[in-house]
This record gives sequence, C-alpha cells and structure tokens, in this order.
Amino acid sequence: MSSDKLTSIHTAQIDEIHDVPLIVIRRPIPPVLDEVKVKSLMETYKTNPNQIPPIDVMWIKGSEGGNYYYSFGGCHRFEAVKRLKMEKIKCKLFQTSADDLLFYLGTKPDLK
Repeated sequence: MSSDKLTSIHTAQIDEIHDVPLIVIRRPIPPVLDEVKVKSLMETYKTNPNQIPPIDVMWIKGSEGGNYYYSFGGCHRFEAVKRLKMEKIKCKLFQTSADDLLFYLGTKPDLK
C-alpha cells in the first residue's frame, strides 16, 4: 500500500503535507517504542523516505497569537527522524481547538 493511501480519521480529507520543525512539535505523552521498528524506519528514511506517510499533528492557534503543534501518534516515525538528526518531519496538520486538546489529554474543558 502506498503512503498516500494511509490516512487517519483526522486527516483523511487533507492532502497538503508540511515540513514541520521537530522542535515546535509537543508530544505530551511519552512513547512506548519498538526498537526494531524505529531502526527499520530509520533505514527507510535514508533509502526511500517517500514511502513513509506523514504524521498527524494538531494545530492550535493561540487566543493571543502564536501557533501550537501537538502530536499523539507517529511516535516511531518521530523518533526515527529525531535519531537521524533531521530537523523537520512531514506532517498533515489539522486545525483544532484548545478544548479538543484537553479531551486528548483526558481532562474536561469548561464548556460554559
């Protein structure tokens, strides 16, 4: 299956792919990594990076300005890129709200 066929519910309708600096992506949940998978992805990034689908990243525009990026999936791809000392990772951005982020983090937003 080609990488353009792999999608998530959040980004199935998003075609645009961005190169996002690793340094701006927040990953609030520590990953549980399979070292074999990370090493395999590292090799694929070196030889045929276009076979690897982008990660999904939540994009929140701050109420007082600024952009915030959160990723909960793609931990093996993120780690492979990090270990290869690449500065950016391919992402599909889906704009959402701070309330949605709170749901992902397991807290209940104030819905007043």
